[in-house]
Order: sequence, then C-alpha cells, then structure tokens
Amino acid sequence: MRQKFHINFVKNSKIYFCISIVLMLAALVVNIFFIPTRVDIQFTGGTIIKYSYSGNLKEKQISDVAQKATKDTITFTFAENLASSDSNSHLVSLQFMGNKAISVDEQDTVTDALTKAFPKNTFKVEQSTVVDASKGANFFFKCLAAVILAAVLIIAYIGIRFKKIGGISAGVMAIVALVHDLIIVYFTFAVFNMSLNDNFIAVVLMVLGYSVNDTIVIYDRIRENRRKMGPKASTADVTNASINQCFPRTICTSITTLAAIGSVLVVSLIYNIDSIISFALPMMIGLVSGCYSSICIAAPLWVMWKNHSDKKKAEKNKKEKEAKDEKKSNKKKAKKAEAKASKKSADKAKETAETEVEVEAETEVDAEPETDESEETSAAQGDDETETDETDAD
Repeated sequence: MRQKFHINFVKNSKIYFCISIVLMLAALVVNIFFIPTRVDIQFTGGTIIKYSYSGNLKEKQISDVAQKATKDTITFTFAENLASSDSNSHLVSLQFMGNKAISVDEQDTVTDALTKAFPKNTFKVEQSTVVDASKGANFFFKCLAAVILAAVLIIAYIGIRFKKIGGISAGVMAIVALVHDLIIVYFTFAVFNMSLNDNFIAVVLMVLGYSVNDTIVIYDRIRENRRKMGPKASTADVTNASINQCFPRTICTSITTLAAIGSVLVVSLIYNIDSIISFALPMMIGLVSGCYSSICIAAPLWVMWKNHSDKKKAEKNKKEKEAKDEKKSNKKKAKKAEAKASKKSADKAKETAETEVEVEAETEVDAEPETDESEETSAAQGDDETETDETDAD
C-alpha cells in the first residue's frame, strides 16, 4: 500500500527558502574568499597539453618541474590512463590559462623539462589542444543563449498547458526554481574546485530538464485536484494535497537516478577519471537540488504569487464596486437634488402666479371708485352745461 504523506509544504515554505538562501550564501563566501572559480580554456581560451607517463610520481614533483619551465600559469589534472594496457600508466593534463595560445617552442620547452627531470618515466605528448579566446567566448554565449531560449520555451509551454491554474505565473515560478538549481550546480563546481567547461553546460541542461519535469508533474496534479476539490478549496490546500500525492513518486525516481549516477561516480573516483567526476558529482547534487526546488520552491512560490494576485484582484474588484456604488449613489443624490429643485421651482412659480393674481385683484378693486367719481364729475358737468344753456335761453 502506498504511504500517504500529510506534510504542509506551503506553511513551511519560509523554512525551505531560508535553507536555500543560507546554503547559497555559504557557498558564495567559500567561492569568494577561499576557492575562486576556475574557468576552462573552452570559455577563456588557452592551451591544454596532455602527457602520458609510466611509474609512480608525486603530483607536486611534476607540477613544480612544469611550472618552472614556463612563465604562464598552469593548472594540472591527473588521471589513470585507462586506454593503455600498462596498469602503471598515468595521464597529466597541463592547462595554460590566458588569452593567447602558447607557441610550439614553449610546448617543447615544457616537454624537455619533464623528460630531463624524469628520464625513466617516458613522458609522451598524447594530445595538444589550442582554443582561441574569441571562440571560447562565442561558445559561452551560445550556451547561455541555449539556456535562455529553453527558459522562454518552458514558460510558454507551461503557460499554455496549465492555463486553468494561471499558467504564466506557474511558468515563471518554475523558472525561478530552475535558476535556484543553476546556482547550486555552479557553486558545486566552484566549491569542489572543478573547472567550468562543457561538463558544466551538460550538467546544467540535464538538471534543468529533470527539475522542470518534476515541476510539471506537480502542476498537472494541482490542475486535476482543483477540478476535483472545487473552487471553494484554497490554493494552499490544493497545492499541499498535490505535492503529497507526488512526493512518493518523486522520491523513488530521485533515489533510482542517484543510485545509477552514484555508481558511475564511485568507479570514476576509483580510477581517478576527472572528466567523469566533474560530471557525475555535480549531476548528483543537481538532481537533489532539482527534486528539492520542485517540491519546496516552485509550488510554494506559486501559491504565494497566486494568493497575492487573488488579493490584488479582490481589492481591485472591491474598489470598482465601491466606485460603482458611489457613482450610483451620486446619481440618486443628483436625481433627488434635481427633483427637489424642480419642486422648489414649481412652488416658486406657483407662489409667483398667486402673487400676480392677488396683485391683479387689488388693481381691479382700486380702479372701480375712480370710475364712479369720473362718472359723477361728468354728470355734474352735464348739469352745469344744462343750466348754462337755460340761462342763455332766457
């Protein structure tokens, strides 16, 4: 029966964030003050000369003799010569750092110095590689462009595939988790004093692919659980349930992968194969980081983003509702004020009309006595005229 987990990953997200930050800060301090980053000539330009020799020699003896033969700074890498039938055959790689490749005469000088210092150990040049600085920089920027293009495509894919749960935000948080993994891989190379070379690019791309696969599985489970649990379930509850359901699968897959790569690392350590060690060890740490970031970084960060987005959306809707209600209230107030003004205007008009009627009535009353007096005056004048006529007649 499958074990069921009930871990509250969202609630403990701050603890996980602090763990990652502390680890990266510690690695940064070690990288700055104790072990500086080594960049391979594939990125910086320079020369690599690989020698084979027999017998057992101390690494310090070889490095001292070779370094005295040239003024350039040399980085040494020692390994077993597995291609030789002689079990006592070894390889040493001399990496000359600098923007310019060393000349043939300088290479011959180093070879002569080793041959004279160790005549019985048969030093022989197996390989000589020269990388121009401009080509190294070009290779680095092409690798960087590949990583950026992969990030953009991942965001686009997750944005389309998981549109129902806010795909773009989910894609951005997945990229944040991948950046976390990239930083961890970088510090692994730096702290273990491994050169940044093509192995670094290979490990980064593989870890990014592994990590984003785990993240997509969790997002897919979140989408399914959102449909089953309904809209009433909180984002945190849906995410916790989804991570706990994916947790056994993620752990089993990681353990199986780590066991396979771990066996390769053990064999490379036994035979001192640096090229394999510089791939297997960072790969193992990167796989652990990828598993951790998918569960403890990407999903909890997405929940925080989603909650913040929902909160802003709710506040925006609240403001819009308040503005709408205020606008509606203002309209009602305006209508009431308009009705009140209309009523007041009507009352004033009515009052004015009544006043005019009263004035007209008073005017009529005042006009009637004047008419009577004028009539009496006319009558009196008529009588006077009559009397005058009569007098004239006499």
